[in-house]
Amino acid sequence: MTIDDGLIAYLEDLSCLTLVDDEKRRLKGDLREILSGMERLGELDTENVPERSHPFDNANAFREDEVHASFDRELILKNAPDLSDEMFIAPKTVE
Repeated sequence: MTIDDGLIAYLEDLSCLTLVDDEKRRLKGDLREILSGMERLGELDTENVPERSHPFDNANAFREDEVHASFDRELILKNAPDLSDEMFIAPKTVE
């Protein structure tokens, strides 16, 4: 792929940016470096490397759901300024 002024203009349009000449020159150099790095990756021998979607072999590490005792409801409701049955009553904030 050649990095030329047409490509830079196309990228400017896609990104809704306006670059000055110095920024365009730097962008050309940066894109050349990125693409040469990608070409070097393409030279790697990956013949016997398994395909992966994630770099680690971890499976989901979910724990089993276990029922535990919660806080004492009466102790918590004791601090409520106003309550109804087993619920806090809060002032209306939105009309």
